[in-house]
Amino acid sequence: MIMNNKWGKLTFNKDNKVKLKFLFAITLLLTFFFLFIFNRDLFHLILEGDIDTIRSHFADNLLKAYAIMGVIMVIQNSFTIIPLILVISINITLFGIVYGFLWSWLTSIIAAVLVFISVRYLFKDRLLNRFRSENLTNMEKRGFSYVFHARIFPFVPTSLINILAGVTSIRFKHFLFGTMLGNFLFFIVLALIPAGILSIDLNEYEIGMILFLCITLFLGIRRVYRHKTRSKQSLEETIQTKKEDVLLEEKHKSN
Repeated sequence: MIMNNKWGKLTFNKDNKVKLKFLFAITLLLTFFFLFIFNRDLFHLILEGDIDTIRSHFADNLLKAYAIMGVIMVIQNSFTIIPLILVISINITLFGIVYGFLWSWLTSIIAAVLVFISVRYLFKDRLLNRFRSENLTNMEKRGFSYVFHARIFPFVPTSLINILAGVTSIRFKHFLFGTMLGNFLFFIVLALIPAGILSIDLNEYEIGMILFLCITLFLGIRRVYRHKTRSKQSLEETIQTKKEDVLLEEKHKSN
């Protein structure tokens, strides 16, 4: 039986885990069979980044294009064998800047959630010992912050973020919101390259690094501002308290 205790917390009994692992394996095999057998040439075109030929392949079947690119995004979030900038570029070429961006963002969230749930509820026991407990504990404490910063930091593979989050006890809603916001910002910047707004000479790592530094700078400035604001409020409260103490002392003397 599958129980839903709280949003982001599910429990599975042993029998259902076995069934789900079997279902997951069958789904994975069918997906790869579908891609490599029926669409082997297309998959090679995607790996090679031959966008013009890919566009010609999907010219008469846009629905198939949405489905195939959705599966490609799941693969990208599971194994990271396809560069993210390439997936986004293909989507924008096929569907236009707006729909291409939105489809990339939406499918990235769905793919991340699928990997997260699969790891947490099916493969956590096997993967837990492969990571240092100190690192996992640090990630659990940071929660949303870890997921968000990892999404906009270009040197962390998307698949690794999903797996690590699934292995830890990070709440699902923190993972979801961190993924939604982080991917939204990162994908907007990456989408500017195929749209011709940013130079194609910049790769996704350089762009991601710029984005990461800008957001880190913003968060640092905000933290300093909040610290100064709190210090000022604390000082004002201390002065006000001393004034009240002085007035109270004078009142007692007058009495």
